[in-house]
Amino acid sequence: MRGTFANVRLRNKLAPGTEGGVTRLLPEGEPMSIYDASVKYAERGVPLAILAGKEYGSGSSRDWAAKGPNLLGVRVVIAESFERIHRSNLVGMGILPLQFEEGQSPESLGLTGEEVFDFPGLSALLESKFAGGRMLNVATSAADGNKKQFQARVRIDTPQEIEYFQHGGILQYVLRQLATK
Repeated sequence: MRGTFANVRLRNKLAPGTEGGVTRLLPEGEPMSIYDASVKYAERGVPLAILAGKEYGSGSSRDWAAKGPNLLGVRVVIAESFERIHRSNLVGMGILPLQFEEGQSPESLGLTGEEVFDFPGLSALLESKFAGGRMLNVATSAADGNKKQFQARVRIDTPQEIEYFQHGGILQYVLRQLATK
């Protein structure tokens, strides 16, 4: 877990001027390791989201690249695009992959990563056995009271992935299947 996001080429925009696994704990703004911040967020009951650019997950050790964020408390990744297999691995770990609409990015939407995110309609969408590619409303609130809304594409692309995600990941899905036998 401590090695997740520790690559020295990583540039976290929440911690400008740093490299590797460094972030700022919010709302305090205290710089610390991503691992230490995730422990504090878990103690506070705060689920985490990642805002990312293009080809999120490329070049990663694929299975650990999805396990690590899950163990750190990441529940959603909103990216401009995903590496194909990594997107599927996120779903298998119970992390919701959302994709910005074409031409949108965190920067174009004015997102800093310090916002609180809400996903109205997510529960209904998951209960509907939706087809891949549906749009989901994303609402954000900043500390200064500024609110924004945008839509992102749900990248749960197959009926089997829907099942995995509804169970919280592939492991929970398999365990529930075994328990019913």
